Amino acid sequence: MGFHPDAGASFYLSRLPGYLGEYLALTGEKLNGVEMIACRLATHYSMTEKLPLIEERIGKLITDDPSVIESSLQQYGDLVYPDSGGVLHKIETIDKCFSHDTVEEIINALENEASSSYDRWPARALMKLKEASPLSLKVTLRSIQEGRFQPLDQCLAREYLISLVGITKQVSGDFCEGVRARWLDKDFAPKWDPPSLEEVTKDMVDCYFTRLDELEPELELPTALREPYM
Repeated sequence: MGFHPDAGASFYLSRLPGYLGEYLALTGEKLNGVEMIACRLATHYSMTEKLPLIEERIGKLITDDPSVIESSLQQYGDLVYPDSGGVLHKIETIDKCFSHDTVEEIINALENEASSSYDRWPARALMKLKEASPLSLKVTLRSIQEGRFQPLDQCLAREYLISLVGITKQVSGDFCEGVRARWLDKDFAPKWDPPSLEEVTKDMVDCYFTRLDELEPELELPTALREPYM
């Protein structure tokens, strides 16, 4: 949609197995509940019919002690395993294609994989990338790559800056164009600016990672303060 994964996504996506985070960030694909458990993005899995029981149990607790909450959730947990045809069983191919430093190299790797594989997955991933905003792809990849070496507060501050640049059209109006195409006119035919990866310059990408001006405050988080038991 001409934007980027925010709300701390560059922190937790970059810490998924291998280069799964790059794959999810660039294609916009989603993990199901079982896959989230396997990747440790979620802690417990319960069937839908148990949700009222979980809500009732948690609602009666009078403590924020994690061990008490943990034992309560475990009472209603289900043991699950990732589907054999799911994305986690393609992790070797994902690493092979999405471990590259640039979007162009990733696309080239996917094209090679699609031409030599009977699996339709590489072609679907390739289609997702070619439909996306070229500028957003490059910004997103860099954000995930930087997030791998930064704590959560720095990731949130960087994502805040990227969002500001995108919303204020400092470099491109791709975010607004993506909203128009998907949510307003619903023609699903966005006109990206720039329209190709070749036309996205390093200076354009750098602008998303550079403070706008001295009058624009940076995101400052109360990192010295923590919730109980955090």
